Amino acid sequence: MLPKIFNLAIVDIESIKINNFSFLIFHLSDYHIIIMARKKVELKYITNDSKRRATLRKRKSGLIKKVDEISTLCGVDACAIIYTSDDPRPEVWPSPSEVNRVISRFKEMPELEQSKKMMSQESFLRQRIQKGQDQLKKLKNENRKKEMNNLMFQSLAGYQSLDNATMIDLNDLAWIIDQNIKEVDKQISKLQGQEGASSNNNGVATINEEQAQVDNIIDGGVFSFVDAANNFQNDYRPAPFDP
Repeated sequence: MLPKIFNLAIVDIESIKINNFSFLIFHLSDYHIIIMARKKVELKYITNDSKRRATLRKRKSGLIKKVDEISTLCGVDACAIIYTSDDPRPEVWPSPSEVNRVISRFKEMPELEQSKKMMSQESFLRQRIQKGQDQLKKLKNENRKKEMNNLMFQSLAGYQSLDNATMIDLNDLAWIIDQNIKEVDKQISKLQGQEGASSNNNGVATINEEQAQVDNIIDGGVFSFVDAANNFQNDYRPAPFDP
């Protein structure tokens, strides 16, 4: 369900990009609202002096605010020490005495415990890269499953032959089919367990009831790929040739 803006129902949301700037267009029932999305910041050194100083002032204020929030909301010990090139004296939060207390507590810990959760910029980037690679691998696997399911549907409908399929495609297709068979076996075992419990309480189920339950499994989606193939064949049946 789409949200509302000023008590007006949003019909659709569209995202567009113009000259590296992103815009969100909210299509309402009577008119449209265009909102400029925040531009993604490129993580590199800012060479422009005035822009760099303005960014430092803004980011430093935001960092101190976040440290204050996590300390207040979660009741944890936190501090911040910020050195800048324009001022030889560091800026500390919340106070020098509190910073010394937190640092002293940290130094009292064993060296192994100190570095256990310590993260440098390099290790942080490595972690981000690994996370991105894992997400990419997951998306590739999901796309491959969809591709093989599509191949299975088209083959069942008779619209695509497997003669030109590679060994990798055939192995992946066999895996998809095997997963569907395992799901069938799983549902049948579940049904048999329910029948056994029902038989102990109410007597032996009749043959008609068993047949109805098996039919319910088939009609309920265990063999959904067969139904999908039939629908695919009906939806995409070629029109008769009319000279």
